[in-house]
Amino acid sequence: MRDSYKKQLEALHVSLIRMGAFCEEAIANAVKGLLDEDKGLAADVAQTEKDINLMEREIETFCLRLLLREQPVAGDLRQITAAQRIIADMERIGDQALDIAELSAFMVGSPVKSDIRIGDMAQATVKMLSDSVDSFVGSDLAKARSVIEYDDVVDNLFYKVKDELIVLIAKDGKNGGACLDLLMIAKYLERIGDHAANIAEWVEYSVTGNRRRD
Repeated sequence: MRDSYKKQLEALHVSLIRMGAFCEEAIANAVKGLLDEDKGLAADVAQTEKDINLMEREIETFCLRLLLREQPVAGDLRQITAAQRIIADMERIGDQALDIAELSAFMVGSPVKSDIRIGDMAQATVKMLSDSVDSFVGSDLAKARSVIEYDDVVDNLFYKVKDELIVLIAKDGKNGGACLDLLMIAKYLERIGDHAANIAEWVEYSVTGNRRRD
């Protein structure tokens, strides 16, 4: 591999790591804003979501230039193709973090959020996202597959949140609106986990040439 091309791939990896860090920050701040009732964090998430969108466009342009200039084949081509798919998933993660932040504004003063596992779900999705990006940068097939399996943890947490919210509504119907908002927040986190698993599946494709959904 030419040194210049290798450096460009390394630059691509750095950009993906940075975009992933923005996504992790957006998730963390969205949920912290909910749990701490900090409206200022919602504005931070909105700005981070804009940064994520900008990075998606920049990385997409970078990938297209690599394809045109270097005309990669085999594993190198799969890696660049996977990067294009990965940034699309990360862009959706940014959107869903912003959705959580916007819903959090309606939860101020509600006692319901202290009774559910939203914080646990956020930590689990951040772990999935971080590990999936790391697996791409390191071409780590084992780590990518562990992320895909870990999606079951997030799904199970979602079901627990849903069950807890059903109990809360049964105890006091006045909590119904807040519980529905929290269910939506939990669903956004569950979708974020799905996107992280998608990223890991694209890593699997970049390494093996096969993607399990296909």
